[in-house]
Formats: sequence, C-alpha cells, structure tokens
Amino acid sequence: MKRKIVAVMLASTMVLGLAACGGGDAGTTDTTGGDDATATTEAGGDDADVKEGSSDDENTLTVWTWDPNFNIYAINKAAEIYAQDHPGFKVEVSEIQSDDIETRLTTAVSAGDLSTLPDIFLMQDNSFQKYATNYPDIFTDLTDSGIDFSQFSEAKVAYSTLDGKNYGIPFDNGAVIECLRTDMLEKAGYTIDDFTDITWSDFMEKAKVVKEKTGQPILTSQAGSPDLVMEMLQSCGQSLFNEDGSVNIKDNKALKPILEIYQQMVADGTLVEVTDWDQYIASINNGTVAGVINGCWIMASIVANDDQSGQWAVTDMPKLDDVDGATNYSNNGGSSWAITSNCKKVDLAVDFMNSTFAGSTEFYDDIITKGALSTWAPAGDSEAYAQPVEFFGGDAVYAKIVDFSTKTPSNITGAFYYDARDAVGVALSNIIQSGADMDSEIQTAQETVEFNMGG
Repeated sequence: MKRKIVAVMLASTMVLGLAACGGGDAGTTDTTGGDDATATTEAGGDDADVKEGSSDDENTLTVWTWDPNFNIYAINKAAEIYAQDHPGFKVEVSEIQSDDIETRLTTAVSAGDLSTLPDIFLMQDNSFQKYATNYPDIFTDLTDSGIDFSQFSEAKVAYSTLDGKNYGIPFDNGAVIECLRTDMLEKAGYTIDDFTDITWSDFMEKAKVVKEKTGQPILTSQAGSPDLVMEMLQSCGQSLFNEDGSVNIKDNKALKPILEIYQQMVADGTLVEVTDWDQYIASINNGTVAGVINGCWIMASIVANDDQSGQWAVTDMPKLDDVDGATNYSNNGGSSWAITSNCKKVDLAVDFMNSTFAGSTEFYDDIITKGALSTWAPAGDSEAYAQPVEFFGGDAVYAKIVDFSTKTPSNITGAFYYDARDAVGVALSNIIQSGADMDSEIQTAQETVEFNMGG
C-alpha cells in the first residue's frame, strides 16, 4: 500500500503546476461529510453555478476556489475528515478561476456590497498582500483565532500577514528545490552531496565542470522570466520593496550580484535560456540540461518521464556569497485560504480550518496523492512524507521539502509585487538579450515601478 501511495502521488503531481497558475471553469461542488459523503459538480461557467454569499445552513460553508483535481479535492477531503467528528457538516464549493475570484472581490468592494462573498476563498500568495492592503474589509482577522501559525513556514505565513495581523491560512508548498541528474553528475565526478548546502560561487565552478564533461548546461530558464532571480532574492531575505512600501530595486544589496551571476552563467554556457514554457519543460525532460531550480511543483514535470526514474536527486539551492542573511532556501508559488468578513459562522470556519489545514496529518497524508505538499511542519513527520521515492533515488524528498519550507526567509510582496517582478524581468531580458547596461536597467526598473505606484 505504501508503494501504491507514492506511485499515485508521483503520477498525480502534474496538477501542482496548474494549481500554481490557476485555472478551471466555474462550477459548483457540494460535498457532505461522513460515510454517506457525496459530491456533484455542475459544469459550465455561468454565474448561476456560483454560490454567492454565506450559507444560511448552520453546518454549511460556501467556498470559492479553482482546480478540481487539486484545490477542490483538498477542500472536499478536509470537509470529509471534519465531518467525521461534526456530523452534517458540508462545504458548497464553487469552481472559479483565480483571476475571476480576484475580479469578484474587487467588484464586491466597488459596489459596496460584500454580501456576495462566500465564507471562504483561496488566493494566490503573491496577490494576498495587494488585496489585504487595498481591501482589508474583505478579510476576517485570524490573529487570535487559535490557529497556531508558528507551525507553518514563516515565509509562507508572511504572504497573508499585514501589519502583524494574520488574514490567511497557508495551504500548498512552493519551496524551491534544486533537481539534478545524478547520472550526469557522476560523469563529472560529482554526487548530489557536492551540490548540497553550497554557495553560488562554488555552484558556478562545478557547473563549468559538468558542462565540460557532459556537454550540457546545468540549468535552464525561460528567457525574460525573473523566476530564478526572484528565488535567489528571497533566499537571502531580500525583497523588491522596503518595510514602508517604497521600491527597493536600485539600492537592493542583493539584486545586482544576482543579475551578475545569471549573466555570467549564460556567458559560461552553464545556464541555457529557452523561448517559452514548453521548451523549458522539454529541456528538462529530454536530457539537454543536467538540472533545474524552481518551486517543488516542478517535480510534476520531471516525473512525467518514466525512463529517467532513479536518475534524479533533490537538494537545496545555492546561497549568495557575502550577503547577510543568505540561505539555501526560497519559495516560488503557492496559495492561502481566507475567511471573509461576510462569513456568518466564523467560529465554524475557523474550527474547520484549524482541524484540517492547520491540524490534521490524516488530511495531508491523503492530499499528498494529489501532489499537494504541506508547509504545516507536523505533516513532514508523518509516515506518508517519510516514504522513499524511487524516482528520486529512494530519497524521502517530501519530508525534505517540508523542512526546506520551514527554513525559507520571508519577503515583502506588497500591493505592487507583480509590477516590480515584471520590471525586473524586462531588465533581465534587456541585459541578457541586448547587452544593456545593468546599472541603467536596474535604475529604469526602479523608476518604472515608482511611476506605476504614482510616485
């Protein structure tokens, strides 16, 4: 049975990337907990399929989320587990794309009518600060709710924390991992241990050896995407914004060294840029690169190639040299649950979340079969997470990833996170593709975000 759990988990982790990006047509799922649990879904995108407002039933909570194979599965499973000790409890889940949830929230605030909001909704982590800052009346303050936020990754909790108050319950894990082809490392005279807990300078030198011995670059990246840059930035606790909300690009002590590392690896041929996401995944699967650094959801694409089972290993990412606060850990992607101010049964909603997403190893042991890795630390100690994964050389990679998430520094996202991220992406593209001056590009990125902020 244990092997079956792991096999199903690996086959199912492909949904993880979808969960990070959002998606799915609108629809409604009504799940009743207990032995007679049933689930029905109304397909289609009509507003009539969306359950608006807080449920009048004292044992029912309305939920907005996306992705039936991941997020919807998880909330329904949580309801099933919770109903074991709370007969009659159920959730009514409306399947709505992530962007559409954000649009509905904005519309409700603009109309001055929050009665359309559900009891609970899911939000992308990188959007949370924006909405909590601009529309605080949407959220229920969970700071003193009884949920033990200290059991989650500090970096994960920070996404849904504003002015010292907690507004979200962390869900899926976006901890950054370094995945490397052990067969290629062996040709270069290395093992995965040689790439564990190391610095970027050490990594870059070893990457040259891998390139020389195998003919392949060690990393791949999508041209113009700042994912790797942002991961490196967070790994040393740096952000594109200061605590007061001002832009921190031009004077960021880590950004230029990071861009220089990226630029040098491209010049060395140890990092190859590809034009789009499909080519990015193909470069990982077809053996034209020796590894990849990204959120742990990237494993879903790696394990899609059964022929490479046993030829991959997982470790932490390199850390920045000579930067205070530098670590080997970061995050990319993920989402958190929020309880709305329109919820008529806050105590029930809090207890439901506290008993499942913030308190049940049974729950996390189940949803790991869908590729959902927890940032709730106790889940990493469970038997399911401790199982060796044959594809990754028999390593207990899921317990390892939860450990990574607990060590990830937090960063400041703010309301203009995507503006800043996109500006850095443009700067990176101009530097790499056009040979633009780095200092000038960093300055332009700073000015672009300040302009967008109205400064």
